[in-house]
Amino acid sequence: MSYSGYVVKVKELRKHSNADRLQVLTVFGNDVIVGLNVEVGDVGIYFPTDGKLNYDFAKKNNLLREQDAEGNQVGGYLDPDKRHVSSIRLRGEKSDGLYMPISSLNNFCDVSKLNEGDKIDTINGKQVCEKYVPRGEVKNSNPTGKQTKKKEKESYPFFEQHVDTQQLAYNTNSFKEGDLCYITLKLHGTSQRTSHAIKKEVNPLHKFLRLFGVKKHKKDWEYVTGTRRVMLKDYNGGYYGGNAFRKQWHDFFVDKLPKGVSVYYEVVGYTGTGQLIMPEVNNKKTKDKEFIKKYGKTTKYTYGLEEGQSDIYVYRMTMTNEDGEVVEIPWETVKLYCEKMGVKYTPELDKFFFTTVEDMMERVGEYEDGIDPIGKTHIREGVVVRVENHERFTAYKQKNFSFKVLEGIVKQDDVLDMEEENSLEV
Repeated sequence: MSYSGYVVKVKELRKHSNADRLQVLTVFGNDVIVGLNVEVGDVGIYFPTDGKLNYDFAKKNNLLREQDAEGNQVGGYLDPDKRHVSSIRLRGEKSDGLYMPISSLNNFCDVSKLNEGDKIDTINGKQVCEKYVPRGEVKNSNPTGKQTKKKEKESYPFFEQHVDTQQLAYNTNSFKEGDLCYITLKLHGTSQRTSHAIKKEVNPLHKFLRLFGVKKHKKDWEYVTGTRRVMLKDYNGGYYGGNAFRKQWHDFFVDKLPKGVSVYYEVVGYTGTGQLIMPEVNNKKTKDKEFIKKYGKTTKYTYGLEEGQSDIYVYRMTMTNEDGEVVEIPWETVKLYCEKMGVKYTPELDKFFFTTVEDMMERVGEYEDGIDPIGKTHIREGVVVRVENHERFTAYKQKNFSFKVLEGIVKQDDVLDMEEENSLEV
């Protein structure tokens, strides 16, 4: 899970609509609240939402929320321990991230050597920022606490991990004129993948015979399932103490996938024990009356499902040959595969050929916000723009502001959602 700050030049500033001593800076299409000391032409660092700042950096730049000897609140707005950059509303205006002057890095490097567009995470061996990950505890179904993980006896060398989707706003230069693009709905669930894959040969006898030129001609093919990073050998343990809801979807694809085909999908709704896959959010903490009026006192990402039910939406399929060469299955063919198998795919919202960044972002703006068209009762997470004519899977995400506010509330409560739990290497 990568995260960076960006060296930017201030190009767009406007007055805050409800505060005389504040301004609104627009950077990467996001609004960020800044002080009156910021001027057009200034160079600074933009830290996007969902980052964690280095303690020394935050301390030296007076960003930490602290108390003086009399108990008065002094300093900035960041929690000294979490130092989480989040999306908030400040006196009616959106603030999506944090802007700092370039001089804030004086203690880390020679700022004169930094250029607009540079990415910032670690400088001269000192970490400036990183991805913010809540410290929520993973539930364990093993009451003894003893290690039960068995040594791997076979592996699936061509079972590719989930491809992380980068942020659209920071990758608009990756598009070229004529690219065939699709805008699809981004669902708030947990990623899963299933493949009809080759099992690596581990029999010692076969390895010995191979030394003498004797090869085993028959390939062993098996169905295998995993999370974003981890291959599931069984369905015990995990974030909720059990992954039975994942096994349901593994079983669904058995005998449906041709040899070499892998399918990548999002699981939404509930686990088999009735817990929501993604955390419930207290909407009152947004302090946004209009949002609460529209979406209620809490957000539950149920996707229209009853308690204990889950559903899946496919967003990618590949074909891998016996030599490990991977071919992306075109999106139109993915949809046909899904219809044949009787499974849903992520809703398609728009199809277009790329002309300009402005045209693309205008299209994205039409779909990134609003009620989720599947769930009907909660906000959508955002959208994904996928480029169809690239050799490998290429897709970029755009989350909407209100969703990022809710996501920040959950993380401030140190709730680790399943998606992030399964992003970690284990």
